[in-house]
Amino acid sequence: MRHDHHHHGSEADAPAEPGYPEHPEQPGPEERPEHAHHEAHDKHEGHSPDMFRRKFWLSLLLTIPTVIWGHMLMRLTGWHAPSFPGSEWIAPVFGTVVFLYGGLVFLRGAWRELQDRLPGMMTLISLAITVAFVFSAAVTLGYAGMPLWEELATLVTVMLLGHWMEMRSIQQAQGALQELAKLLPATATRVVDGTTEEVPIDALGVGDLLLVRPGEAVPADGVVREGGSAVNESMLTGESRPVEKEPGDEVIGGTVNGSGSLRVEVTKTGEQSALAGIMRLVEQAQSSRSRAQALADRAAFWLTLVALGSGAITLMVWLLAGATGAYTVERVVTVLVIACPHALGLAIPLVVAISTTLGARSGLLVRDRRGLEEARLLDAIVFDKTGTLTIGEQRVVDVAAAGMTPDDALRLAASVERDSEHSVARAIVASAEERELEIPAAGRFEYLPGLGVSATVEGRDLRAGGPNLLRSLEVEAPPELRRAADAAADRGQAAIYLLEDDAVVAVFAVADRVRPESLEAVKRLHAAGLEVVMLTGDARAVAEAVAAEIGIDTVFAEVLPDQKAEKIRELQARGKRVAMVGDGVNDAPALLTADVGIAIGAGTDVAVEAGDVVLVRSDPRDVPRIVALSRASYRKMVQNLWWAAGYNVVAIPLAAGVLAPWGFVLAPAVGAVLMSLSTVIVAINAQLLRRADLGAE
Repeated sequence: MRHDHHHHGSEADAPAEPGYPEHPEQPGPEERPEHAHHEAHDKHEGHSPDMFRRKFWLSLLLTIPTVIWGHMLMRLTGWHAPSFPGSEWIAPVFGTVVFLYGGLVFLRGAWRELQDRLPGMMTLISLAITVAFVFSAAVTLGYAGMPLWEELATLVTVMLLGHWMEMRSIQQAQGALQELAKLLPATATRVVDGTTEEVPIDALGVGDLLLVRPGEAVPADGVVREGGSAVNESMLTGESRPVEKEPGDEVIGGTVNGSGSLRVEVTKTGEQSALAGIMRLVEQAQSSRSRAQALADRAAFWLTLVALGSGAITLMVWLLAGATGAYTVERVVTVLVIACPHALGLAIPLVVAISTTLGARSGLLVRDRRGLEEARLLDAIVFDKTGTLTIGEQRVVDVAAAGMTPDDALRLAASVERDSEHSVARAIVASAEERELEIPAAGRFEYLPGLGVSATVEGRDLRAGGPNLLRSLEVEAPPELRRAADAAADRGQAAIYLLEDDAVVAVFAVADRVRPESLEAVKRLHAAGLEVVMLTGDARAVAEAVAAEIGIDTVFAEVLPDQKAEKIRELQARGKRVAMVGDGVNDAPALLTADVGIAIGAGTDVAVEAGDVVLVRSDPRDVPRIVALSRASYRKMVQNLWWAAGYNVVAIPLAAGVLAPWGFVLAPAVGAVLMSLSTVIVAINAQLLRRADLGAE
């Protein structure tokens, strides 16, 4: 099965692992249209943090003697390195080795960029180090001037350090896929004819029976056949409480079994499994095109042109000013070094990768990054009612009782209704179980066709049913219970009566129960300044009752499934940017029509495929989290772009020698250090996004 499917993204998508080729043959953009855009693809295909680490340390070892026996140190400090036969060749030889060994990565990258007709960072670095190398070699062979061997060596070394840091950050940020891949164990224990055998995960087939011991990870999606345990599903759903499992319940591959032993029949393996699906979503998110990414690419391209232009102007101005060739070249080299828009290349991909990972950890899977980027601009959030704001199952939402406590009434009603198959009866039993009430055994159960049920519980003769039951017995409910029943009818809820002997003792209002989290979700969305809209096929009375309970602004009721997308368009026509939250097959067109489609993960696969963002938990509070994550990510991107571009605005003129008449000139080596510093600052700033507050649980 396993996660080989996530290694076909760009380098940013799948950081190289040991054994990954350092420089695989590069297909051109024509062959890989889906990645022709991907700025990180050109820069880092086949690169790994390990490779840059090795190159950095070796280059550093070679750079130290180059600096000691070069000219710069002597000129700055007046200290002379010990001289011996051949010592004058240390700087040229070591500098050349650093250029060929450390600089080759950049030269190859530049070649790819030029092939793609997208000159960017690699082109700039290569230009700077090539100019420095050719000039120094010429001086060493007799051309008048100051060689730049130590500048060349320090520049390559510092660039390698910047790249190593960058690759490490990217790899950490892209760790979501590796982390997900690690959730599955390598082997499983299969039960065959009463004996067990260890088999690799890949060998599992649908229908196999697996033994999952306490504390083990579940090897594949399946159904519990024997045993009972609590399973920790937090790594996939974000739900912190372990979920109780008994025979007939589904389990997901990659979740961790608690203290019980389970026998699980495999229902899905490999690419069909939930984990593989989630990994596909994360991978799609990481390779999906983003507008901010396009902005960074454009900025890098323009900075390349700015650098080349600045270099040309610097060359002309200094030559016209009568400077020596050596001095002029040194200024040009410094300009080209400084202008490398390295921090810029890191500014967006890092924020994007971290926001994707951060989202995944909060149970938000970003399928299409544009969805996440647009979320900050939303004006209105449209919720599909059933299964999204409500649990999609009927429950007792209100109890009115005479002569007993509401809990007592519910306990007795559940006992009477326990053997009935009717959906309302099941709602009463489920409500009592959820409140953990002790349901006593009932005797003499009898089904009254079209009316309800009767039974004897704890020596009492009880009956339960709807208004028809009262009419057939010609019984009237006492005034306070009648008022409760009328209120339920006004809200579009079913009213069920409990009778003892021939007197009405309780009324239960049964309806699709609102999720407890919905209220808080709406409150948070209002706090973020968004309008909340509810869309439902239910009758207006039912819809208005739910809207009033949760505090929703606008209600579209009695909407047929094929009209949902139309309602979204109606809101958009009023100039609103709309997000749709839904879970059913009939929500898919509306999810696609909305500016941002948010699919509830517990819903159908179709809705998940249509959503830009998928909520793994069916928790409406995750919707305000998406908005918060979008806003925080955008802030970081803007900060990083300003930092990366703003740094160049100041540094390029200094490197060109604007302040030279006042004795201030930026040396190439200092330029390289400053440039790396800006890269590190951008990386740290992106990492700060991890501390964003997405709204407490």
